[in-house]
Amino acid sequence: MIHSENIINKNYHDINPVEFGYQTCEKSHSFGPHIRTHWLLHYVVSGKGYFKIENREYSVKKGEVFVIPPFVESYYEADNVTPWEYIWIGFTATDKLPFKLEDIISGKNVGYIFENMKLCGNLVGGKSEFLCSKLWELFSVLKDEHNKKPDYIKSALNIIHTQYVSGVTVNEIASMLNLDRTYFSNIFKQKIGSSPKEYLMNYRMEQALNLIKNYGYSVSVAALSVGYNDVYNFSKMFKKRYGVSPTKYKKL
Repeated sequence: MIHSENIINKNYHDINPVEFGYQTCEKSHSFGPHIRTHWLLHYVVSGKGYFKIENREYSVKKGEVFVIPPFVESYYEADNVTPWEYIWIGFTATDKLPFKLEDIISGKNVGYIFENMKLCGNLVGGKSEFLCSKLWELFSVLKDEHNKKPDYIKSALNIIHTQYVSGVTVNEIASMLNLDRTYFSNIFKQKIGSSPKEYLMNYRMEQALNLIKNYGYSVSVAALSVGYNDVYNFSKMFKKRYGVSPTKYKKL
């Protein structure tokens, strides 16, 4: 049994649904080798089957999703004893996806999303929009599962790059990450090659140099703009970084 919805391609930017359906396959039912021009996800509701993509082969079972990217050759076949039942959705993406989709994804926490996609059959004019929302819900759950282990260094760099203006300190960054200051400093230095204090100071000085050199701002404005309320302390740090005071540098 196969059921396919008529999804009108509305050419939405970013994520754009182009097909949706579900099928209970016969034993050994196969498709391919085939190449598609859009992404295609299959969630296995029950049973199992075989999936080949390029030179990679997988046995796929209930609760898993097999992923077919655009312009990649694939082949899949239902098991000859317990054939699979699956739900599929196809979509185009004008920008990169929220994260890299592997060939096989554990779908233990996303089955309800695929099942809810079937509700689009009750809609007349809003099928594409409804499926858009479900795709983003799917990506949010998958991304959360993918990022269960926090990337402390990436988070720290983001804090530095966005909050240096406010005068954020290393202690505050460690606190935001719920990490001990010493532990945070150690893992940061291992990954980046410099301590968070050094990195933060150098980043502030680079931004200040840009304001003075390329935009012609005064030393006091540059100091305040990179988180220094004390111009004297800023000038001392600037000289330590570049060998001359910001006032002398501005005259060069």
